Amino acid sequence: MPKTEMYIRGTKVRQELMGDAMAERMVSDVYNDPLMEKFADWTREAVFGLLWTRPGLDLKTRALITVITDTATSAWPELRIHLRMARRQGWTEDELGEALLHTAGYIGAPSVREALLVAREVFAELRAEE
Repeated sequence: MPKTEMYIRGTKVRQELMGDAMAERMVSDVYNDPLMEKFADWTREAVFGLLWTRPGLDLKTRALITVITDTATSAWPELRIHLRMARRQGWTEDELGEALLHTAGYIGAPSVREALLVAREVFAELRAEE
């Protein structure tokens, strides 16, 4: 794929959100074949390059919105990624837990329960990595 301006911007913000180790792990473990590589290129351009770099919201706020939408749509593998990104943007475990708990009244307890279980695992992994 040609490296467009949006691709380059997306790559930069993706690195900032994920950190080098996670970004490299995603490339080697998830996007390591032609089919998934095309998806990775598209997300760098369309998601990270266009959405995450729009004016009006900071990366920290966007990270929280993404955690909430993952929970609302039961996107558990994505939630694992986005919780890590939210922590890198400065959200604390308590703040993320409270944000997830708040959504229970709007999207339902079962989804929030699962999100909190995922968060518990991710937070334990992050503490072990420190």
